[in-house]
Amino acid sequence: MADALGTSTMRAALVGIDFGAVDFSASLEELALLARSAGAEPITTITAKRSAPDPAYFVGSGKADEIAQAATVDNADIVIFNHALSPAQQRNLERRLNRRVIDRTSLILDIFAQRAKSHEGKLQVELAQLQHLATRLIRGWTHLERQKGGIGLRGPGETQLETDRRLIGERVKALRARLTKLRKQHETQRRQRGRNNTFSVSLVGYTNAGKSTLFNTLTKAGVYVANQLFATLDTTSRRLYLNDEVGSVVISDTVGFVRELPHQLVAAFRATLEETIHADLLLHVVDGSSPVRMEQIEQVNDVLREIGADHIPQILVWNKIDAADLQPGVERDEYDKISRVFISARSGAGLDLLRDAIVEAAGSAPGLSAKNEEQDDAATKASDASDQSDGSDDDFGASIPTSTHLGPH
Repeated sequence: MADALGTSTMRAALVGIDFGAVDFSASLEELALLARSAGAEPITTITAKRSAPDPAYFVGSGKADEIAQAATVDNADIVIFNHALSPAQQRNLERRLNRRVIDRTSLILDIFAQRAKSHEGKLQVELAQLQHLATRLIRGWTHLERQKGGIGLRGPGETQLETDRRLIGERVKALRARLTKLRKQHETQRRQRGRNNTFSVSLVGYTNAGKSTLFNTLTKAGVYVANQLFATLDTTSRRLYLNDEVGSVVISDTVGFVRELPHQLVAAFRATLEETIHADLLLHVVDGSSPVRMEQIEQVNDVLREIGADHIPQILVWNKIDAADLQPGVERDEYDKISRVFISARSGAGLDLLRDAIVEAAGSAPGLSAKNEEQDDAATKASDASDQSDGSDDDFGASIPTSTHLGPH
């Protein structure tokens, strides 16, 4: 099989084991989307029920033989498990199936490697990949177990495996140092925004919920949008002008979350996710048409707790209401604060309600209130100075520095 560009597409056999999870079928559908996002074409799906994973093959030897037979009949190039496999399980399965086997973590890492565009994003993906690879160096590399030898080279030495582990360790150390430097640069930028009392908003949500579409609609940023998981990885920030009272806010589009997001990615992308940690308001974008939207909301909240962003004020943005046959609207909580806004980022329905919600949240923020008071004081002083001058009203109006209309970029 080949894609539109004529390049070969890998045929993938998907494997999902039901351990009693309520969203098992939705998880399998997501695995198929992940596989397609990585460039593979799912051609068969094998499922089973178990109470616990098998230590050797994860699925048991009998099920492993069934998977091998199905992969052979359908001529699958690769077998993708919807679970995290241990290095030993992955190695045993590859030998039993006589095919390349990857788990959910490796699949997501591969997608991130394809999607990363910025220098920082590439560094973060490489760090996550190396951390994942370090535990799997021995897989399929029997030559790594041999010690270096030959004339003049015989001796204790270190094995090739030890050399590779040492080189990976040195590279990981270097990547962490570079990411730490980038994190300090981000912190400097955030401090500058803090000194300017700029209200910051971060879009968060499950991948493919419509965050980038909403971001583009609000800011005209032109961020890449596609109906695939993890279409965009790099955080993009733009100023968004709201009104004369609030002025402009900084809004950021962040990487989407997914169930069982690999811990390596959460750790590696901490510099990117810190934009979320330091936000004044989170717009939690939800696919209102998804039958598992409540589970997706909980998955996002789990990641927010993991990165320490669960204390930030949050508004649920119920997106894709046109597909869910819902109407634009606003819901408030028991404290009369806006808790949910119903919109369609694609059609634009309800976006005025969302802008009003941001204005309301920004207007009640302590930093912005102080900013407005400073601006009022400055205007009062300028007015007093004008009363003492001989200039006309028109001259006074021309001399007052007005707030710049930054608008959408």
